[in-house]
Amino acid sequence: MIEEFKTFIARGNVIDLAVGVIIGSAFTAIVKSLTDYLINPLIGIFLGKIDLSNLKFTIGEATFKYGAFLNSVINFFIVAIVVFFLVKIINRVVRTEPADEEVEESPDLSEQYLSEIRDLLKEQAKK
Repeated sequence: MIEEFKTFIARGNVIDLAVGVIIGSAFTAIVKSLTDYLINPLIGIFLGKIDLSNLKFTIGEATFKYGAFLNSVINFFIVAIVVFFLVKIINRVVRTEPADEEVEESPDLSEQYLSEIRDLLKEQAKK
């Protein structure tokens, strides 16, 4: 069972996934910092409040922190846009060009019969 686990872990896909998760979590921390310390203050200037994460409203004893939700939405969109562009660039770089082999198109039956008839007529005309 240990050997089977070693084989599973040594697969390229599992290692690639682990690296992707680690880099993704680090990138998420960077995006969160960008949102909290750069983007939100800019938005806050226009709204008249500096810290969006403190925006909330209360109904009875329930408090709804919609500012924190807005931060999460902004973080999500930044990460989604960056991942979209990364995948687009990777697809452009990794894209394999199809071989320049000439593919013979197989003629349909009517073309094949017509060419046989033509060849027969040419042979009869020579006689």
